[in-house]
Amino acid sequence: MAEVEFTIGHKEYRIGAQDGEESLLKRAAAVLDGEARQILEQAGRVPEARLLLLAGLMLADRFATLEDRAERAERLAARLQANPPRVEVPVIPSDLKEAMAEMAARAESLADRLEEQRGGGQAS
Repeated sequence: MAEVEFTIGHKEYRIGAQDGEESLLKRAAAVLDGEARQILEQAGRVPEARLLLLAGLMLADRFATLEDRAERAERLAARLQANPPRVEVPVIPSDLKEAMAEMAARAESLADRLEEQRGGGQAS
């Protein structure tokens, strides 16, 4: 078993940790120390027990907020998996395509005749 040393607020601590868990303990202590330092910056000197309690409560609040967000995200993901959004692509029926092509051909034919009439009237 390894011993890990760290500081929270202004106090140094030493705790035993299972082999391989030292870095996890140091990381957790650093997070707790960050909260404790914020409290000390705002309130000045605070008794050790109160400092640890306040820092723990601040972290618990942050954890609860993240937990709520994770639950909402999981519910949304489950809802999207169960009911994926439908994407509808409009499909033009083939008979409508044919009718539109026929109308376009008629319009071109009329335009050609109109142009011939204009051209024929000017040449006369």
